Amino acid sequence: MVPFILWGQTITVSGRIEDQKGNPVSGARVSISSAQASVSDIEGNYSLEIPAYTEVTLLVIHDDFAFISKEIPASGSDIVADFILQPAKEREIPEVVFRGPRRKPSDLTSTQIDVQDIEKMPSLSGGIEEILNTAFVSTASELSSLYRVRGGNYDENLIYINGVEIYKPLTVRSGQQEGMSIINPEMVSLVNFSAGGFESRYGDKMSSVLDITYRRPKEFETTLEASLLGGALTLGYADKKQKFSGIVGARYRNTNLILNTFDGDTDFNPEYFDVQTFLQYEFNPKWKLSFLANHASNNYKMVPKTREVEFGTMYQPIKLNVAYNGQEKDKYKTINGTLSLQFKPSDKFAFSLDGYGFHSKEEEYFDIASGYILQEVDAETGGITSSFGSGGQIDHGRNNLDMLVMGAQFKTKYSLNVNSAFEAGFQYQHEDIRNIKNEWQLIDSLGYSLPNSVPNPGNLNDADLALNYHIAAKNNLKSGRMNGYLQYTTKFMWNATRVLINAGVRATHWDFNGETDISPRAQIAVKPDWEMDMLFRFATGFYYQPPFYKEVMYLDGTLNDKIKSQRSIHFILGNDFEFKMLKGRPFKLTTELYYKKLDDLIPYFIDNVRVIYTGENNSKGYAYGVDVRLNGEFVPGAESWLSVSYGRTEESIDGGGYIPRPTDPRFKVGLFFQDYMKNYPRFKASVNLVYAAGLPNGAPLFTDPYQYQSTLSDYKRADVGLTYIFVDQKNNKARGGSALGKFKDLSLGLEIFNVFDVRNTINNQWIRDVNSSNAVHYAVPNKSTGRFFTLKLNAKF
Repeated sequence: MVPFILWGQTITVSGRIEDQKGNPVSGARVSISSAQASVSDIEGNYSLEIPAYTEVTLLVIHDDFAFISKEIPASGSDIVADFILQPAKEREIPEVVFRGPRRKPSDLTSTQIDVQDIEKMPSLSGGIEEILNTAFVSTASELSSLYRVRGGNYDENLIYINGVEIYKPLTVRSGQQEGMSIINPEMVSLVNFSAGGFESRYGDKMSSVLDITYRRPKEFETTLEASLLGGALTLGYADKKQKFSGIVGARYRNTNLILNTFDGDTDFNPEYFDVQTFLQYEFNPKWKLSFLANHASNNYKMVPKTREVEFGTMYQPIKLNVAYNGQEKDKYKTINGTLSLQFKPSDKFAFSLDGYGFHSKEEEYFDIASGYILQEVDAETGGITSSFGSGGQIDHGRNNLDMLVMGAQFKTKYSLNVNSAFEAGFQYQHEDIRNIKNEWQLIDSLGYSLPNSVPNPGNLNDADLALNYHIAAKNNLKSGRMNGYLQYTTKFMWNATRVLINAGVRATHWDFNGETDISPRAQIAVKPDWEMDMLFRFATGFYYQPPFYKEVMYLDGTLNDKIKSQRSIHFILGNDFEFKMLKGRPFKLTTELYYKKLDDLIPYFIDNVRVIYTGENNSKGYAYGVDVRLNGEFVPGAESWLSVSYGRTEESIDGGGYIPRPTDPRFKVGLFFQDYMKNYPRFKASVNLVYAAGLPNGAPLFTDPYQYQSTLSDYKRADVGLTYIFVDQKNNKARGGSALGKFKDLSLGLEIFNVFDVRNTINNQWIRDVNSSNAVHYAVPNKSTGRFFTLKLNAKF
């Protein structure tokens, strides 16, 4: 078996304590035989740290109820144990139900992801998105933190950190330009993800929500990570009274080594750096003040030299040789900041006020000249039989973008009782986006790539220059947005069945186009009183996506002030089935069926990871599918999962009939597996496997998508992480003496990316054979990175 990585040696047992009527029981003392204890809060919730891989006795004691004494089985992952207390006169001990990560009553469509699992997975992007790729989403590439959900594109996903929406640079074309994920995994405490049907309190995108909460340290701590790709340092602090706490994380990454596994001869110099901090001060139990900030700097330089690609079919292989002259230099500098004030005057009321800002300065400069030759290859000998096409091209770009987003939001929650609550919020946001865009492509008379018939804008005489395309724009978009929401959450017993309901409405207004959208949303969960542990869920609602700067822009760079919000109506039916197998270990099977009706869509082209919109609401569509995920302890104490999904998304542009959208997902299988060697428990490992049907080829920019309906080759990838742990956090003991006794955790790992060296196709470059009588166009594949090994050192003090 393959070993499993475990960074910490304590786990958390948590859950909810209720009476026979489903009401929460507060003040119950929950303890283990070692005298560690917790007390349930007003909502009946408790949380208690216990030793990992150790069987303990859990005691639940309350003066008004019969006590419970129950054995907790040995486990290496967190356990959720819910209790139903009997009146004191009834001394029988009820069964404890063990479950995986539990859905919060007001988060009926969200799934919580274990932070420890994020640390165990090998990752090139340095974020948490790769763990989503095995269970919920499809990532753009192994170098990118962007992802697609149920047929949506990369711009349709909400990301929150500590309750504030996060923005990203707009001009990134590829994963190697993007750098690191904005989310620093070492600073994360909670991760919740919803693939659709989310609540009204979440914002205005059509696909998903990733909700991140950064953690508060409880003592001074230092975490160090170093690998061949870079390093990270995280410092945490908390005073003795736990009033002030702070965490600071700095990361540096250079992916030159992995980029050198690309096909061709290219000099890369990609450098990424960021620093983040989260500070919080608690004046008293009612007032808290916190500050979250991030500064990131990405510099990317590329000097292409030559490239040789073989493609075509087994019986008609073709070789492309390209020589380059020139370079590309890109800079992306971003700053995020949020100041938050929280006030909780009583158990019934809670208020929060956030002021936030985001600033991004982006430069994309390139001048690259290239010449090519197409050759036929003998299928048996591999020798060149003839040359049938040649040409040249010049790509020029001077693109600058300066984006400033500032706003404030107010949120409140009022609890009617322990089972029902209202939540409301209001937000105002000002945007100032300045963009100077000058980009063109010159093709020689042979036609290096497919020409287009779209009129070329700008002041230049493009006909005289014979440009394939030219985009010239100087835009300054200043606008304001307002949005607000109101939602109600309640839970109750219907005979012996538990019912949870969340219903709300959201409103948005953008002064650029004068549009106002109203979005009703609702979710319901029903848990019958069956012997089988089943939970049924249904969610529906309207999900408008008001345009941002990219959606407003026509292909020629001008702005469309008549643009409207895209709309998606969600219908999601889900089931959670929790059971035990493999000698009583916990498992959970989650199934979701979904259908999305899509209106007022803005068609788009995809250039690697950049979405280029046409700037018009001239399309409609739909998406449907099924997601199935099985997670549990296939190996004792090590949680793994297997996910299988099938989905389709199609659109009709200008009534031309339905065709697959550029992100049509079709079939996908993902596996995240953890294991450990029983006789050598210090050796751990994790395996990440993904197979996905190929995406549509996509049409070249400025062309008719109805003419390009083939698909890319299927995506296949395997990554493996192997780790030896010198020091574990459980008992702070080092192997072989006291030399390492100052460490809490110390491990050395070997990460193997793309184990089988499968060169997946990211996208295509289009080449035209002008000598052909019917003007054949060839799709030349751009491949992903190859196999790569790196060492990784992790230390915690």
